[in-house]
Amino acid sequence: MQIKNELNASSLQAKLDRFWEVSGEKIKLINREYDNSKGTPVFTVNGKYTLRGWTEWTQGFQYGAEVLQFDATGDESYLASARKNTVGFMASHVGHFGVHDHGFNNVSTYGNLLRLMNEGVIPENEWERNFYEIALKVSGAVQARRWTSIKNGQGFIHSFNGPHSLFVDTIRSVRALMVSHLLGHSYMGENDLKTSLLERGTLHSIATANYSVYYGEGRDSYDLWGRTAHESVFNTNDGNYRCPNSQQGFSGFTTWTRGLAWAMLGFAEQLEPLASFSDDELAPLGGRAEIERIYLKAAQATCDFYIENTASDGIPYWDTGAPHLHKLGDYTSRTSDPYNDFEPIDSSAAAIGAQGLLRLGKYLNEKGQNEAGNRYWQAGLTAVDTLFAEPYLSTDPTHQGLILHSIYHRPNGWDNVPAGQKIPNGESSMWGDYHAREVALYLHRINKGLPYYTYLGAVK
Repeated sequence: MQIKNELNASSLQAKLDRFWEVSGEKIKLINREYDNSKGTPVFTVNGKYTLRGWTEWTQGFQYGAEVLQFDATGDESYLASARKNTVGFMASHVGHFGVHDHGFNNVSTYGNLLRLMNEGVIPENEWERNFYEIALKVSGAVQARRWTSIKNGQGFIHSFNGPHSLFVDTIRSVRALMVSHLLGHSYMGENDLKTSLLERGTLHSIATANYSVYYGEGRDSYDLWGRTAHESVFNTNDGNYRCPNSQQGFSGFTTWTRGLAWAMLGFAEQLEPLASFSDDELAPLGGRAEIERIYLKAAQATCDFYIENTASDGIPYWDTGAPHLHKLGDYTSRTSDPYNDFEPIDSSAAAIGAQGLLRLGKYLNEKGQNEAGNRYWQAGLTAVDTLFAEPYLSTDPTHQGLILHSIYHRPNGWDNVPAGQKIPNGESSMWGDYHAREVALYLHRINKGLPYYTYLGAVK
């Protein structure tokens, strides 16, 4: 990536304003055209959202987008729709034992609505507050139930693949446990055994740092500073780590860039709530300094890898080890090309990763580490600057997607290849569109002097 040091958040405000105009049009278009009785929209095919039966992990993005749109624009119609849809459609996600996606679905809806009430944007209402809080409390505990114990008292929240499977994605979903804990909730088991959700969330984060992220320390022949594995596989009989794997990347020994982006954002985001926990709470988990060291190392390593392995304009290809990527030559020295003949871009990784870069940059700047902090901050602005303009911003009024050139599952061949093209391009995803809105809101609120945008806003 060629970082643009001349950018600042305020210089992007015109793009942010245009982004929210387009975003509102897309939400209205989906609400008008999409048949919700068919199931949750996941990604577009020829510009129209469709579903893909795997797990129900994107509905929170659909309705969370309405909350973010209201937050940025003040248009009450989006708030009314978000409230109605959260009540009407999201209950099943609160008690969904079959997914590792509670932070995606429920913090994006119930959590964002509660945050706005805490900020005084939504009028205080005791029963509405109780409704959002009980949903978030239960969601965190349900997520924590997907627990696999491993060596030395450690463990992780396992993926839908089964108890052997640690997904890097879940580092962004662990916030469901942190919110539930800060709201005063615990995970209750047999014989009323109470387990701390802070403990489970922290242990999961540490396991992700230890097994999903590489640090150039000789784990295997492909161990590079900051690369990630989508899936880490364990022997559930003895708790031993066995190998890296990938469901959506090219292989366990290459870096699927959306998984990389989840780690960038997840670890940067988990640094922020550490100040909300007492020393006594953190001491049994290794202590504040050690936990911060682990999170910060993982955040910096993954963000460094992203910067080093991304096209010059800040948008990555879908996997840094994709088999035909070499045919593009030195792709990191040129702007991204979603219409090339060899390997697709994944703009959703940029939407997610940019927020990770910005949060890490701000965190380090506030710690007085300005050289490193400014580097990550400017890299985040560089990616946003590209993402919120064509060919990535979707300006076609008939296309339901907001950010173009997102990839879902390249190995399975799920992504649409337009007529006349050789690789998937031109399509959008619920997660890509939602996270583009999140990073836009993050910068918008900084520019407007509004409270800092964090999931901790759900906790009064």
